[in-house]
Amino acid sequence: MNEDEIVVAGHGRAFRVPRGASVQVINPHGSQVVDTWAFRFGPWLEFLSMAHTRSVHSAIFVRRGMSLMSSERRAMLTLIEDTSPGVHDTLLPACNPGVYSELGCPPGHRSCAENLHEALAAAGLAVPFTPAPFNLFMNVPVGPDGEIDRHPPVARPGDHVLLRAEMDLVVVFSACPQDVTPINGAERRPTDIAVRLLSNPPVA
Repeated sequence: MNEDEIVVAGHGRAFRVPRGASVQVINPHGSQVVDTWAFRFGPWLEFLSMAHTRSVHSAIFVRRGMSLMSSERRAMLTLIEDTSPGVHDTLLPACNPGVYSELGCPPGHRSCAENLHEALAAAGLAVPFTPAPFNLFMNVPVGPDGEIDRHPPVARPGDHVLLRAEMDLVVVFSACPQDVTPINGAERRPTDIAVRLLSNPPVA
């Protein structure tokens, strides 16, 4: 087992996770949202798809034992362990410069969308768009009329999830830089996360 790799608050990193290996995402403070993407690079690009995941499971929440599906409707990652209360989001897109402009932030605020592309570039890879991420630990309740809200995470310090790769993947994690709304906790302070791989070292 490898030692923990740190994804610095507000930044992202890419990891190569071979088929059958597992990757553990640890939330040291319990308050950090982690935008998560997965890609299979080959003759065609296959990527993690929240739309197909919701369709396959007829659910908007992912629970232990469920697989996260690809754009080709194949299993990419399976959630095999979750010590948190199990509150994760499949609905919201990654924050991007437009979000922070709407919130009144000056240009240059870091974003999960930019973290994704920076992390892939560091690994010598690129995609021409930003897929919707699987938002680990993000608390987005859905009301009876379909309205959604954004609440602080309910994960506890040290909670983690364990994801098993069902194909050879590059997985990107972004320690979300949101510091305007309480999506990363009432203190609005992004924090580091830890990633532990059961086999390969990180790509970048």
